[in-house]
Amino acid sequence: MSILSAAVILILVLDPVGNAPVFKAVLGKLPRGRRLRIIVRELLIALAILALFLFFGPFLLTAMNLTPPALAIAGGVVLFLVAIRMIFPGQGGLGITDDDGEPFIVPLAMPMIAGPATITMVVLFTTREPERVMEWLAALLIAWGVSAVVLVASDYLLGRIGESGQRALVRLMGMILTAIAVQMLLGGVGEFLTSLPAAAVGGKG
Repeated sequence: MSILSAAVILILVLDPVGNAPVFKAVLGKLPRGRRLRIIVRELLIALAILALFLFFGPFLLTAMNLTPPALAIAGGVVLFLVAIRMIFPGQGGLGITDDDGEPFIVPLAMPMIAGPATITMVVLFTTREPERVMEWLAALLIAWGVSAVVLVASDYLLGRIGESGQRALVRLMGMILTAIAVQMLLGGVGEFLTSLPAAAVGGKG
């Protein structure tokens, strides 16, 4: 997988277009200058969290005795659930309160940006090809930069595309993410099945 392909996957998982209305709902009552400062701060916190999992996630997986195929299958399942929610959004809301307090880390940095799906993806990249960790970092920075631009300019963008355009764009991204999730599931299952004969031979010996 190339850096660009990894960046595109991360952009889809980060879903900045879908997150923009959430940021607006959480920060809508604050002055514009303060709102921008909070967005930048939460973006930087999320980047630090994702970079932490990028570099140290494999050690956690080793400690828990998790294999790359298991992580690939789990990542595919998580991505599939995220994609389904993008295509068929629920009506249950996001648990956002109407107070005037300033959010810190939750819910903007986590789980809106550095959510389970994004964390799973960065860990999966570096677990399967740890020698390319700096390339995965570059892909993460590209995806994070695109998300940052979208979220910082969210007021303007939401006004330009409108609610209907936003829903259509999020669902299109969901369809693309569904295909990626299915491919990841198939890849994980294929790796697991390929490993079975070797494991059986080793057991007989």
